[in-house]
Amino acid sequence: MNSHIRNLAIIAHVDHGKTTLMDAILHQTQIFRENQAVQERVMDSMDLEREKGITIRAKNASVTYKDYTINLIDTPGHADFGGEVERVLKMADGALLLVDSKEGPMPQTKFVLKKALALGLRVVVVINKIDRPDANPDAVVDKTFDLFVTLNANDKQLDFPIVYASAINGSASLETDQTGKDLTELFEVIVNEIPAPTSPIEESFRMLTLNLQFDKFKGTMAVGRIDAGKVVKGMSVVRIDKSGNQTKNTITSLLKYNGMDLVEATEIVAGDIAVIAGIADIEIGDTIADSQNPVQIAPVEVESPTLQMMFAINDSPFSGKEGKYSTSRMIRDRLYKEQETNISLKIEDTDSPDKFLVAGRGELHLAVLIETMRREGYEFSVGRPQVILREQNGTVEEPYELLSLDVPEEYSGKIIEAVNKRQGELVNMEINEHNESHIEYKITTQNLIGLRSVLLTLSKGTVIMNSSFLEYGPRMSNGKGRSTGSIVSLELGKITKYALDGASDRGVFFVSDGTEVYPGMVLGESNREQDVEINPVKAKKLTNMRASGSDDGVFIAPPKDMSLEACIEYLADDELLEVTPMSLRIRKRILDSNERKRSNRG
Repeated sequence: MNSHIRNLAIIAHVDHGKTTLMDAILHQTQIFRENQAVQERVMDSMDLEREKGITIRAKNASVTYKDYTINLIDTPGHADFGGEVERVLKMADGALLLVDSKEGPMPQTKFVLKKALALGLRVVVVINKIDRPDANPDAVVDKTFDLFVTLNANDKQLDFPIVYASAINGSASLETDQTGKDLTELFEVIVNEIPAPTSPIEESFRMLTLNLQFDKFKGTMAVGRIDAGKVVKGMSVVRIDKSGNQTKNTITSLLKYNGMDLVEATEIVAGDIAVIAGIADIEIGDTIADSQNPVQIAPVEVESPTLQMMFAINDSPFSGKEGKYSTSRMIRDRLYKEQETNISLKIEDTDSPDKFLVAGRGELHLAVLIETMRREGYEFSVGRPQVILREQNGTVEEPYELLSLDVPEEYSGKIIEAVNKRQGELVNMEINEHNESHIEYKITTQNLIGLRSVLLTLSKGTVIMNSSFLEYGPRMSNGKGRSTGSIVSLELGKITKYALDGASDRGVFFVSDGTEVYPGMVLGESNREQDVEINPVKAKKLTNMRASGSDDGVFIAPPKDMSLEACIEYLADDELLEVTPMSLRIRKRILDSNERKRSNRG
């Protein structure tokens, strides 16, 4: 009954064309009406995904090719969202691994492929962007084979099929020198090479919850692949939580994917992907099983977080002015709700009812949570990211990452010098035929914080930087952060041109004239190691020589644009980032200047 099903995850490094290929597959299997307006990267449904050009949340879709149902799972390519990859790969029997025809395998390629091979999935390699003028498919295939060997792929996995594709043109071919008209060759490889599910239909029903869907009428629905048996609407089942506790439920609605939409179904069999409504308090990792013979499935184990940040209420002089939700209870409820679906995120209460420790996979993982919350109307503050240390055999260890850098050769010297200063260990370096340096470093996660902005400045914005968790190792970084101080406000009020002009030699400002500021708010980065305190609201005095308002001719350099990620990277241990729906303000933890000095002396 399930021989016509193919469950397939699409995995790739960031920007290797995964979501574009999904677009082409959905269009060519005619799930859209001829006159239907469909946006590009249709699977990237979140605003943040579209803005950043990356997939953040794994998503399901289903298409039909000939007599086959192909269940597709779109996965994130960035290692910070690896928790999504680890759990949704459990739904798949095979994977399409997309590799750029010029860049070849990258750090995230290694990360996602490692997970797929460990689960024993059949992997089809798709060399994408074959239409690039600088494509080098033969070299990329060799590098991909070497990566399979490095990751201990078995003999069958090493004999992987290869498809050459142009996702943006919706074409695929089995030969490098031929251009396919459409994706027929790819579909044929999928149905012939990806195995059908072997889940036993004759056994009693059981399913592991691997994702959640929300519906305003049906409530929270469980998404997963049916491990055994078959399920029908109205069936009596039990929910088995991760601790083994059982509660009885009745399935009120049974759905499956048709394209990107959910449609009602009366029966779904083992090996297929189902969406089940009616299970109270369902969570990712819970088993849904036949009440007559309940069997628990082991929950998915995801890698532990490596970075943590303190989330707290906003207690600045501007608190409550811009946010809709700002109390500690509201912030706490939102964080714990996030943990239900974002399983690689860990939330802990602290000794203070106003502070919460939030641990994630990396800076981007935490930054996406912060940006999502501020767009929902939350107002809060966060501290500097700190690595999560662990003790192993009496030795304190910290996380290390594999850092990959691609940069024009003319800037490579400066880049190497900057990473060496942060105790990076050079692993590999090569120069390609386009005079670009590919450099790989082993570096501590702590020393990686704030490095991106430094390297972008040194390379004039040309460096391509990627990193992924490597291992825990001996602690060696000091975690001091940046070597410069901040320019700090002493007064409350609006910044004047006159004051900015007078302090223009103190460093680089993040704010412009007319901005409302308060004592203890950070206005910019000092060009000294110590903090510099200024009065930014100082106005020109009226004299018999000039009028008090004649500032129009004063030229002020434009402020440095500080994105959320840049603000997080900038923070020192004694600073916080005030986050509201309208503003991002860096501030000192202790706002009063005299108290700060006493604290530093102590």
